[in-house]
Amino acid sequence: MAGAGDKEEGECLNSGVGGGDINDDGEEGSRVDALREGGCGGGFQGVTGRDRDMAPITGNSIHRSSSRPQLDLSKAAIQGNFEEKNPTILLPNQSDDISHLALDIGGSLIKLVFFSRHEDDPVDDTRKKTVKQRLGLSNICRRSYPILGGRLHFVKFETHKINECLDFIDSKQLHRGIDSHRWGSGTSDSTSRGRVVIKATGGGAYKFADLFKERLGVSIEKEDEMDCLVAGANFLLKAIRHEAFTHFEGQKEFVQIDTNELFPYLLVNIGSGVSMIKVDGEGKFQRVSGTNVGGGTYWGLGRLLTKCTSFDELLELSQRGDNRTIDMLVGDIYGGMDYSKIGLSASTIASSFGKAISENKELEDYRPEDISLSLLRMISYNIGQISYLNALRFGLKRIFFGGFFIRGHAYTMDTISFAVHFWSQGEMQAMFLRHEGFLGALGAFMSYEKHGLDDLMVHQFVERFPMGAPYTGGKIHGPPLADLNEKISWMEKFVQKGTEITAPVPMAKPGTTGLGGFEVPSSKGGTLRSDASALNVGVLHLVPSLEVFPLLADAKTYEPNTIDLSDQGELDYWFTVLLEHLPDLVDKAVASEGGTDDAKRRGDAFARAFSAHLARLMEEPTAYGKLGLANLLELREECLREFQFVDAYRGIKQRENEASLAVLPDLLSEIDSMSEEARLLTLIEGVLAANIFDWGSRACVDLYHKGTIIEIYRMSRNKMQRPWRVDDFDIFKQRMLGTGGEKPRPHKRALLFVDNSGADVILGMLPLARELLRRGTEVVLVGNSLPALNDVTAMELPDIVAEAAKHCNILRRAAEAGGLLVDAMNNTLDASKEELSFVPLMVVENGCGSPCIDLRQVSSELAAAAKDADLIVLEGMGRALHTNLNTRFKCDALKLAMVKNQRLAEKLFKGKIYDCVCKYEPAA
Repeated sequence: MAGAGDKEEGECLNSGVGGGDINDDGEEGSRVDALREGGCGGGFQGVTGRDRDMAPITGNSIHRSSSRPQLDLSKAAIQGNFEEKNPTILLPNQSDDISHLALDIGGSLIKLVFFSRHEDDPVDDTRKKTVKQRLGLSNICRRSYPILGGRLHFVKFETHKINECLDFIDSKQLHRGIDSHRWGSGTSDSTSRGRVVIKATGGGAYKFADLFKERLGVSIEKEDEMDCLVAGANFLLKAIRHEAFTHFEGQKEFVQIDTNELFPYLLVNIGSGVSMIKVDGEGKFQRVSGTNVGGGTYWGLGRLLTKCTSFDELLELSQRGDNRTIDMLVGDIYGGMDYSKIGLSASTIASSFGKAISENKELEDYRPEDISLSLLRMISYNIGQISYLNALRFGLKRIFFGGFFIRGHAYTMDTISFAVHFWSQGEMQAMFLRHEGFLGALGAFMSYEKHGLDDLMVHQFVERFPMGAPYTGGKIHGPPLADLNEKISWMEKFVQKGTEITAPVPMAKPGTTGLGGFEVPSSKGGTLRSDASALNVGVLHLVPSLEVFPLLADAKTYEPNTIDLSDQGELDYWFTVLLEHLPDLVDKAVASEGGTDDAKRRGDAFARAFSAHLARLMEEPTAYGKLGLANLLELREECLREFQFVDAYRGIKQRENEASLAVLPDLLSEIDSMSEEARLLTLIEGVLAANIFDWGSRACVDLYHKGTIIEIYRMSRNKMQRPWRVDDFDIFKQRMLGTGGEKPRPHKRALLFVDNSGADVILGMLPLARELLRRGTEVVLVGNSLPALNDVTAMELPDIVAEAAKHCNILRRAAEAGGLLVDAMNNTLDASKEELSFVPLMVVENGCGSPCIDLRQVSSELAAAAKDADLIVLEGMGRALHTNLNTRFKCDALKLAMVKNQRLAEKLFKGKIYDCVCKYEPAA
């Protein structure tokens, strides 16, 4: 920082070069120049952004100009697997006439965003059509042309290796997906027709235009660099839940941005030089300042002073440095004391490199590590200070920092944060972006469509991190490997020592598939070393049908995770649980695919990938965003799917369903013989007892080796002694049966979030659903969209209901009304004595493929079903304990689960394993 007595803090405000970037390699030809890129020069004068054509989307229609098709961002979400630092976005409602790529070609780095299609286009079945009609969704057809979702991938190349970038584009045929008859430069003259045009920004869009034409036969349509930076930042801040974060004194915290209060803000883009942009809205911005002291300064001086050969090597040096050997601190001036009168601590830097003045040393006498850190702190502080002064000048409270200079580097972020915090006296916070280096490239991609950003909501995006490219030095290089065999081959060569990272790997154990044990880092920073300068960001998937669950009492403050994994003890425990469960999971996954050699090879690759992700998160829990148990469990399922294990428990679920259906008729007869009050208690006991069947619990898996499914169920029922650990049954009974002889009105519609296949759903939740139907309540069974452990899926539920309906008129009539039975059954059933119910029994998918559920991201089917619901039943550990235990709803909520983990029982209730939870909460 400036010396204690200096008054020239703002001296560099009017100088500088905006934009640019810092490369990773010091080879000849890759030196960072301080020339302006794409016309983004230095100076204080403002550059006003052109207002974009922001025609709003009405309904599901979308405006198309004659010159270019539009990018459809409706119902966007981020989905996939955990991967590299360069993310991907899924565009579910996008047709196949969208351009495949856009580039930001800087002086030292090329940032590329490309689109890959999502081939899964589910066809509506009879059930879905019936459900949509009942829920008022019949008019929500997406569009008349074919629907293809997709992902946005983010990749970078060094600019001096542009031929590698061109080879990459050509090998994936990214430029071939563009419809040359539809696409053009926006002009209508005949010379432009038939040309293949891709969007690009940055100085290289001019410099390399001829090379793109020569190598790929495409024309570059140049987009304004500042327009792109702002469009990219706005998109990310609106669309990604864990995009922005603070980093102060080594602590990272993710910040949830209220999109209604996003503007105005200051965007500081740190490349070779620095641009500071005041953003007032979509397409409304002004470049208000900049400085030529940026990443190029750090890399240029660092290269001269330390002889480093790459930018990241220079950053790596700084992590081992001690700047106190070179910097003059306040304590050095005041005899080790603070200068408390003006708020300066003894450790504050008074003069960067100040000690070099008085010491009789040559350059070689100083450690390169210390030089690197001193230089980094000097430049980072300068940027933070000038950013604060500009924010102060315009009355801005938010400052977002982007650009590849930051690299997610802790010292860089801490120093910038300190400067902003110090000068604002804690009134402002520096915030950083996880997709920090891709703002321009993403903005260029977004320029294919000039409207629609206002419709993007945070909940419409899901982020995943696929394991797809060499994971070395804490970074993942290159794009995801599209070919499965290529990916597996790489996973087999996963352990590499070339850049100091050794991933945990399976070790063969007799009698297993070769995946019996795993080497895991014994301590942080031990076996596994990650590059702290690299934040991992995943692939952004735009999903067509994710919405916020409308019955949340307070969606803004909703937090699905009950257990806080920021506690290191909790984190270590759950990592251990997942690793211990991994060999058994792999065995089941391989068996589900017939135990073939190919399945074993894929199982091995899955184990390596998932254990590597866990090791990465052990070292840096926030590497993939805010981490909760739900995220960990979903990561596991995504990794399975990545290696094409669609349903590892398929066979087990089928066997348990058959065994449970065989005893269902006797159970229903027993229930029907009871009085109303006894029946209700028995039904709740049955749900709790049947919830013991959970292949995600080690204790429960051990039980399966000691008895049959029916024996275990009976044992569980016999232990249903009240009071339970949480026991609100009497309150629930009053709501259901009434008090004082006056019966209450039945619920209009109940949403039953079911958990496991087999006894859990068939002997537990179906009888409860039947009772609600008997009382005149519409019932919606909510199942997983994708398999996870032995959880029942929405696709499996209709067959289960159909089999159960063979033995029960109530279920049969309700299933017919709800579209679950396509053809009415002709067989004559023994009619129940009570009047048969004609209210529908429906099935909808929840929008997830995890044992847990995040209600910020549910299917449009479920969101529609919730609008008329006045009762929610959340069943099972994943839905009612791990997540949503403390969630309040706008309607009545019943949370039922058996606790099948001793630590969780102690943590939540000071209880013990197999305790039961019956938590009833009237409408908030």
